[in-house]
Amino acid sequence: MEKLPRAAVFGVIALVIVGIIIIKSSVVIDAGQAGVLFRPFSDGVETETTYGEGFHVIAPWNDMIIYPVRQLSINDKMRVLSVNGLEVTVDGTVWYQPQYDKLPYLHQEKGRNYVEDILEPAISAAARSVVGRYTPEQLYSSKRDVIQAEILEEARKELETQYVQVNRVLVKDVTLPTKIKDAIERKLRQEQEALEYEFRLTKASKEAERQRIDAEGKAVANRILSASLTDKILTEKGIEATLKLAESPNSKVIVVGGSDGGGLPIILGNQ
Repeated sequence: MEKLPRAAVFGVIALVIVGIIIIKSSVVIDAGQAGVLFRPFSDGVETETTYGEGFHVIAPWNDMIIYPVRQLSINDKMRVLSVNGLEVTVDGTVWYQPQYDKLPYLHQEKGRNYVEDILEPAISAAARSVVGRYTPEQLYSSKRDVIQAEILEEARKELETQYVQVNRVLVKDVTLPTKIKDAIERKLRQEQEALEYEFRLTKASKEAERQRIDAEGKAVANRILSASLTDKILTEKGIEATLKLAESPNSKVIVVGGSDGGGLPIILGNQ
């Protein structure tokens, strides 16, 4: 078997080298990602440019470090102390993403492990600071939305100069010691029963007041009516009623006046 000509060998070698150069010089950044260019023989990290999605050509001796820049989330259970020193467990989810324009600085100063080194400690510090302001009763009952908002605010302060933005914090559960939880539930039930009893008392009091006002109104009306009913008016009303009854086919005998001539009419039946 004849040996390959020297030119062919060099040609193959040249093709391999060109292929390596092309592979090393071609970078594709997928959707939801961005790149940071590192120049080992120059200034290191190129801090002025964040490379976006698509195809990029770089010098083969340079390196493109790719980061996800879409919104991401982490779940964490944090043990923190309430205002009175009791340990509670906060189960939460945090949505975050690196600041796109500051991605080169994030890589240069924090590195690829920024979630473990920067984000998680900041969230834990924010949770400790916020939860430490409240009692277990407040954490268990009505303060969930307030706690979420305050943890978000504290986390943003912690990460203000760290090139990471926190978009949302969700507190899924706050776990208290069993004895404390049972005591709080008993207290809440007792408060609910007390409110219900107070409501019934208030309702009964209002009903009694209504009946009193109604009775007083009727009494006043009767006094006014009694004062206005003179003998003359009663006689006149009796005569009017007599005339109407006289027109009825069932009225047979009508005796007007009593023995003294001043009484009301007497209606006799049809017997």
